[in-house]
Amino acid sequence: MALFDWLTPAARLNPNWQAIRTRLQSDPYYRLKSAEEIAVAAALGIKIDVNQASVDDWLRLPGISIHQARSLFELTKAGVQFCCMEDLAAALSVPVQRLTPLQPILSFCYYDAESLLTPQPINPNTATVEQLTKIPAVDLFLARAIVQNRHELGAYRNLANFQQRLSLNPQLISELMYYLRF
Repeated sequence: MALFDWLTPAARLNPNWQAIRTRLQSDPYYRLKSAEEIAVAAALGIKIDVNQASVDDWLRLPGISIHQARSLFELTKAGVQFCCMEDLAAALSVPVQRLTPLQPILSFCYYDAESLLTPQPINPNTATVEQLTKIPAVDLFLARAIVQNRHELGAYRNLANFQQRLSLNPQLISELMYYLRF
């Protein structure tokens, strides 16, 4: 089934739907504002995995506050898994009916305990030497160099800036990029 085949011909030609579609395709962080926009997002295949969603993902949804988004993110980060709309409603202390309009773009995926044990990314701009040495491939010498360089030249802008300032080889950066967040 092609995109929008499930829509009536009138809906496919609706200029409002076309405008929403254009906004969604041009701005990946567009905050949805209505049930109509959710329907277009769902038709475009936009999904939010509730068990992997970032604060920004949650904020894309209409009616979700920054406090609710942070709470949901922190719960999933701590290992809580949401299996259905009722779980989300309970976590937010809201009626399920309030969240039901969001269902077309929410995805409830299950992750086993081992997949949840992925390392938490570390910010090299705030990490201590001890925290950095917990990263595979970072020895005490490199951890000290990271902290010293940061103190002397300021915060690292991104992974490329980090690599350049510390003169790290591409293979090492390929390993570290999964453990660092700027």
